[in-house]
Amino acid sequence: MTKYSVLDLAPVVQGSNPTEALHNSMDLIQHAEKWGYNRYWVAEHHNMRGIASSATSVVIGYLAGGTSSIRVGAGGVMLPNHAPLVIAEHYGTLASLYPGRIDLGLGRAPGTDQVTMQALRRTLTGDIDGFPRDVVELQHYLREPQQGQRVVAVPGAGTDVPIWILGSSLFGAQLAAMLGLPYAFASHFAPKYMEPAIEHYREKFEPSEQLDKSYVMLGFNICASETDEEAMYLRTSSLQSFVNLRRGTPGQLPPPDENFQASLQPGEQQMIDEIGRCSAVGNEETVRARIKSFVEETGADELMLVSSIFEHEKRLRSYEIVAGAVISSKTISSRTLV
Repeated sequence: MTKYSVLDLAPVVQGSNPTEALHNSMDLIQHAEKWGYNRYWVAEHHNMRGIASSATSVVIGYLAGGTSSIRVGAGGVMLPNHAPLVIAEHYGTLASLYPGRIDLGLGRAPGTDQVTMQALRRTLTGDIDGFPRDVVELQHYLREPQQGQRVVAVPGAGTDVPIWILGSSLFGAQLAAMLGLPYAFASHFAPKYMEPAIEHYREKFEPSEQLDKSYVMLGFNICASETDEEAMYLRTSSLQSFVNLRRGTPGQLPPPDENFQASLQPGEQQMIDEIGRCSAVGNEETVRARIKSFVEETGADELMLVSSIFEHEKRLRSYEIVAGAVISSKTISSRTLV
């Protein structure tokens, strides 16, 4: 049975600040836990005025501390920005504080622009092709120490924090299949390679200590409201943000604009149409039907739902409507490591 989870970009809306955004995240995760969502992830981004989750492990600790059963994790940590030992220690600490509830999704993108990447890493000589090696090193630190092992993650060793591979191309699918790890595809903003990536991952999957069969999570945009018309209007905030990012002018999440699409260039309209393949916008009936169709089409084991709406109360309502549409029959206590 398909599971449903939340990806929170901790949006900072125009006229607000990161403090309010993070408090809203706490409010949302507490409601998500009550409504039966499986897990709640935040993502690493840097130098983006509209996203408050740059210190991802700190935010996860804050959110896990305010909840009791929902899984909390990174979707994801951009591993080339960090030494694997540091991430093992961070997430090992989280797993020690909140055992059985922490996930670690890993990506190889920088999560930012080139200038900020240099500020993060102090050098641009790092090789993203070393990502598979770094993932294996990180796995090593999270397992029980071997006899004579000179570098041990404390906390971290023996916690076996579940690792996920994130991706938006075939590279992540290949790595997740080879290592026998669950795979999360960023179809909510980059659906182009979704079908071939899923197919490759499932065909080439090799069972591992962590996972005995393939497990696919897909990013999926939602914007639910009382009517289809209102949902489409509320969705324009997220679409404006998406287009602004592609234009190289990211900023805080703007209020909805019913005339927004009239200003789009043909290429921008095409981008919006593409992510519409992995979106459900409308009332409860509309989103239920769209989600059902998407799950049947892809066979997704889990959907990671993204809903960026300007007004926090309407964002809460969006997730509540979706919970009523697709997970109302499930219980909060039913948690698994995947």
